[in-house]
Amino acid sequence: MRDLTDRALDTAAKLGATYADVRVIRRRDESIAVKSGRVEGVAMGETDGFGVRVLVDGAWGFAASDNFELAEGDRVGALAVRVAKASATALRRPVELDGRPPATGKYETPVGEDPFKVPLESKISDLVAADRAAGGVKGVSFTESVYAAHREWKTFAASDGSFTEQVITQVGAAVEANAIEGDEHQRRSYPDAGGGYQAAGYEYIRGLDLVGHSEPIGEEAVALLSAPQLPPGRRTIVLDPSMLYLQLHESCGHPTELDRVFGTEASYAGTSFLTPDKLDEGFMYGSELVTIVADATAPGGLGTFGWDDEGVEAQAVPLVQNGRFVGYLSSRETAPRVGRRSGGAMRADGWNRIPLIRMTNVNMLPVPGMTLDEIVADTDDGLYLANNRSWSIDDRRLNFQFATEVAYEIKGGKKGRLFKNPTYTGITYEFWRSCDAVGDEHSFVMLGTPNCGKGEPSQTARVGHAVPGARFRNVQVGVGKW
Repeated sequence: MRDLTDRALDTAAKLGATYADVRVIRRRDESIAVKSGRVEGVAMGETDGFGVRVLVDGAWGFAASDNFELAEGDRVGALAVRVAKASATALRRPVELDGRPPATGKYETPVGEDPFKVPLESKISDLVAADRAAGGVKGVSFTESVYAAHREWKTFAASDGSFTEQVITQVGAAVEANAIEGDEHQRRSYPDAGGGYQAAGYEYIRGLDLVGHSEPIGEEAVALLSAPQLPPGRRTIVLDPSMLYLQLHESCGHPTELDRVFGTEASYAGTSFLTPDKLDEGFMYGSELVTIVADATAPGGLGTFGWDDEGVEAQAVPLVQNGRFVGYLSSRETAPRVGRRSGGAMRADGWNRIPLIRMTNVNMLPVPGMTLDEIVADTDDGLYLANNRSWSIDDRRLNFQFATEVAYEIKGGKKGRLFKNPTYTGITYEFWRSCDAVGDEHSFVMLGTPNCGKGEPSQTARVGHAVPGARFRNVQVGVGKW
């Protein structure tokens, strides 16, 4: 690949590019879907190609190809320069990049058991066993279970002498039980609605113990059919990690993306209420217990890597420190506009897309002192909410509403009866300021979102979130009726 990247970079430089980079990517994906004990589908696929990004006259140009002949490197490099020159004619603000040392080296996800070497029959057997265990509960109408593995080989080269090679491996799985009675439909899932995902090998799937958790979620799905509707009101709520991570994703991860702040994603993904003036004045995003970090070095995260797609080394970037808003997810282009250096958050969805600012692993750090169980025990009257069912949030990421699969009533520090169709709503900064307890490291778990959408044409990113569970006071619940 070095010959190909050199050709593309040399051609771009000869034609006037002041900076150029090349990403060569090969991807392999595998997925299994099981429904009600029967295999619904098995899919495997690979894709590879390379993309060239150049800077000419202060404007970006990009071109890509799946042809690896050396002459194609010349053609694609030249085409990217032509695109940049055309873009420069309508330029509003010349691109200026922050400095960084040349990126060199190799990175590979630590893997205990290669998921692509585990026999397909074994993976199907594991998934079917979990699905059938959930479906064996009396009253369960149907079950759905999924497994997925993803691997990406990535070579990055740039005109400043950068050259890196990375191999990223990720896996995920989930089992879901559904119960139906008349027009009432309830579901419970494990470990998360849509699946638990990590950067790891098949050892992560084995560690989930899908079979051992399948029967309990089946029983809860059935029990929810006869559970009372959650009444509206203002309550204390405790969010399980399976719900807190999505709250973090939607109301902190997205609004801290600096391209949204500057409006370049406004047409598709919306803007952000976290404007630069709030960074300067130390805006209180949450209570003093809330500390949030975008950490591309976190073990097991879907947003963990060695370098981002601009060759910026993986790092931990504080976003909220003891409640105070202190930083953004940024790029080499956007960070200087707020007086910072790139936080290494530029990633592209494959070889034929340009990099965008994306979440890495946006984590809420644990607070020593109380386990999640102790937070529940410390709650006299409240609700424990787990597993997302649906969500809605406005374009500026201010007003939100979430629905969860289940709510457990908390009375006298103990979880009791179930409520069905629970919802809660709020305004982002008011909600996070109401946080008065955060779990310690014992409940700190890495979860992930493999399908975060952004960009035009649309790109899907795989992002991680490690969270400990937390308590929030005086939250509006029970809004709307299913």
